[in-house]
Amino acid sequence: MTRITVNPNQMGGVPCIRGMRIPVATVVNMIANGMTPDEVVAELPSLQIEDVAAALRFAADALSDREILLQPTA
Repeated sequence: MTRITVNPNQMGGVPCIRGMRIPVATVVNMIANGMTPDEVVAELPSLQIEDVAAALRFAADALSDREILLQPTA
């Protein structure tokens, strides 16, 4: 995960892309809201497609070790 960095002196220590002030959560939210990786890179031109993939892998890895309690649906 060389593309994801955490610096306690930058952005409050949240995981960011390659030391930039672009949080992983921002990229993941853009994808979750329907943007394609190409659209994310167009919106944030300092990113590369590989950064978007790394953000999604990081988010998936972060959740894989946690139990998330969801409300049952009908």
